[in-house]
Amino acid sequence: MTHQCGSQRRRRKMAAYRCSSAAVLVILCSSWVFLVSNSQGTTQAGDHHATAADSPQTAEQTGEQLASEERWEATEVQKAIIDDTESNNPGASAPEIPASVTQPKDDFQEELVIRPLHSGDVYASFQFRTLWETDFMRGNKVSHYRLFPKSLGQVISKFSVRELHISFTQGYWRTMQWGQPFLPSPPGAELWVWFQDSVTDVDGIWKELTNVLSGIFCASLNFIDSTNTVQPSASFKPLGVGNVTDHRFLRYATLPREIVCTENLTPWKKLLPCGSKAGLAVLLKSEKLFHSSFHSQAVHIRPVCQDWECKTTSWELRQTLNVVFDLHTSGQGKREWSLFKMFSRTLTEACPLASSSKIYIDITDNPQGEQFELSPAPSLLSQAVVMGDRRTFSVYDLTQQVTFGTVRSLNLLIRWRSSDGDMLRPLLHAERYVAGYGLQTGEIHTLMYNNHPYRSFPVLLLDSVPWYLRLYIHTLTVNSKGKDNKPSYIHYQPSKDRVRPHLLEMLVQLPPNSVTEVTVQFERALLKWTEYTPDPNHGFYVGSSVISSLVPSIVAMDINSSLERPLFSNFFPCKEESSYFVRIYTEPLLVNLPTPDFSMPYNVICLTCTVVAVGYGSLYNLLTRSFQIEEPSPGLAKRIANIIRKMRGVPPL
Repeated sequence: MTHQCGSQRRRRKMAAYRCSSAAVLVILCSSWVFLVSNSQGTTQAGDHHATAADSPQTAEQTGEQLASEERWEATEVQKAIIDDTESNNPGASAPEIPASVTQPKDDFQEELVIRPLHSGDVYASFQFRTLWETDFMRGNKVSHYRLFPKSLGQVISKFSVRELHISFTQGYWRTMQWGQPFLPSPPGAELWVWFQDSVTDVDGIWKELTNVLSGIFCASLNFIDSTNTVQPSASFKPLGVGNVTDHRFLRYATLPREIVCTENLTPWKKLLPCGSKAGLAVLLKSEKLFHSSFHSQAVHIRPVCQDWECKTTSWELRQTLNVVFDLHTSGQGKREWSLFKMFSRTLTEACPLASSSKIYIDITDNPQGEQFELSPAPSLLSQAVVMGDRRTFSVYDLTQQVTFGTVRSLNLLIRWRSSDGDMLRPLLHAERYVAGYGLQTGEIHTLMYNNHPYRSFPVLLLDSVPWYLRLYIHTLTVNSKGKDNKPSYIHYQPSKDRVRPHLLEMLVQLPPNSVTEVTVQFERALLKWTEYTPDPNHGFYVGSSVISSLVPSIVAMDINSSLERPLFSNFFPCKEESSYFVRIYTEPLLVNLPTPDFSMPYNVICLTCTVVAVGYGSLYNLLTRSFQIEEPSPGLAKRIANIIRKMRGVPPL
């Protein structure tokens, strides 16, 4: 029996050995067949262009097989075909893209616009746009990020954000000297967010979002609360696609005293796909940017359409940075600018991840080179309608190696020849100031200028006033050319002490070539001593007024070609062909409040401490001192006698 069991075990072992050997042989044969088939497929792909003319069917089959593997190359070739077709025949329609060619899921573009000003200053505007074909609105969780920053993607997904606009600005934009900026922003920090209509507790989500953004941008956004947050009803409409217009899902807040420094710029640069290592972001040197008359950095996130019919949407992240270099602040003795003088660096390459990287120089006021000289000479000119005016730009494409020349470095030079010429006055600008005397009452005056010679247009004015300035809304007056100008729409929400600010919105018609003045009186409140700032005698800042309007355009706007325009000319949507949207901000107000003499508590504390120290010290000394009676010291003769007696061994006297 034992012999039979042992023979059965040996048979099972031999059978298992044969099975394992057969399995190994099958695996080796399969691997060899797979390698041979791959080598044949590669050979066919390499000979695709040689056999395409002889065998069109084979070429189509090979193209379908390689479409998924070479979709980036196929997309670039398709773009080149479209560009060539449009250049040769502008009226022809673009060729149809085959269904087998997969469009890229994300795209990154960067550009720099430089506008020489007649005062000798230079306005530089950076714009970086990232498009991502994904949908956060349906609750889809995205785990892979390529170009879009993950920190902002998680914020959009977690807090159900539909649009987010945040800016950090230091300085005040001088509209009459510099014209209109591409993307305006008020001094300090500004944040306005549209939430999705699925959010139930908007105030709670808003508070969490401000704390998260405060950590992302290293700013004081965590100080935003209900006392400086409002819900505008008409001033801020969604800039992206969608039909969410219920102001209950909108929050707007400003921090006019926010200081912008390197701590805010560093996390902003880290959101870029290439960071500050390549492309236009190399020029963003903190030492030069903050040593300027005006600098503003912003982040705008919104959904945009992918096609004309808007069947699918993408998320657009637009990072902008505007800076004005002053001729006198920079310490230069002559009117001459270059990339190296402005940013202390030059350009050597474009961002490898950017599909478009260009520099635009505004030469509208310099058609024949009378005002300034530009070198190296541009090889490409472009026109774009900006703020209702047709502007001409010299274009430098950083994706072309010819742009950098033989030195492999691009350093644009602007050398002024003449200081003659006047800048085109903007059609709309505004000012604001505080009037009155004493520390009890005062008046807020807002001046809105319509410089159009013969056309009037309406403007929407938004004022958010802190609760400690108690507005007398019955004293509101609007005057134009010495006559009362009755607003056609007024929305006023009174403040609550230490809970919410005042909110005033009104729609006013501005007559042509006129100045419209809005005046309202207020009373200053007396704060608690814990509510004063560390420097209360400096005053309290009141945020800027926001003025939105559709300004008549000199040039007819083509609203159907916004996707083909440069980045700096297509952010705000155009509703009509004869007008363009403008949003401007007034300067913030500095208001003094009734302030107690904080030196008196200091004097009281010093006097009290002195009295306590003297009184308590004397009493403590008397209670803890020990008294002892000491005998008078002996005379000299007695001491000498004791010394002699000690030497003789006799007891002392």
